[in-house]
Amino acid sequence: MCPLNFTEGNSDMAKYYVQCASYSLIIDAADAAAAAMHLIDTAMQPHLWIYDDSGLSQQDRHDHLMLEALLHLGPEITVSEQGFHRPDARRVGTPDTVSAWHRTMAGVSNLLVSVGLVPRSLRQLAEVPPRSNSASAGNPFSLQPIRKPR
Repeated sequence: MCPLNFTEGNSDMAKYYVQCASYSLIIDAADAAAAAMHLIDTAMQPHLWIYDDSGLSQQDRHDHLMLEALLHLGPEITVSEQGFHRPDARRVGTPDTVSAWHRTMAGVSNLLVSVGLVPRSLRQLAEVPPRSNSASAGNPFSLQPIRKPR
C-alpha cells in the first residue's frame, strides 16, 4: 500500500513516518503521539457513525473500536522521523491510542450536543460517506451482518 502523505511543508512541526499494519503515512505533527493519533484517526474514520447512534453507550463505542483495532491493526504503531521500517522507531501502543482517540471523539460528540448541534453528525463534519451494509462496498473496516444459509 502506498503511504499517504499529509505533509504541507510546515516548518514548525517535524515530519513523521507512521506505520501500523497496512497503514503507512507521512505527516507533519507536533510530536510522535500526535502522529500516531493521526494514523488512528485515518483508520477509524469509517466508524464515526458509532457516535451518532444514540442506542450505543460509551462503553459499547469503545468496545467496537477496540474490536476493529484488534481485527485490522497491529498491536503497536511505529513512528519515526527517519523513514519507514526503522528499528529505532518509537513504538506506541495501538490500544492506548485508540482509547485516546475514542475519548476525543466522545468529547467532540458531547460538545456538539451541548451547543445544540445534535442533527449534525460527526460523520457529516468529517465528510465521511455513509457506511454501507453491503458486503460489496469494499470497506475493510465495516462490520457486516452474518447471514445464515437457508
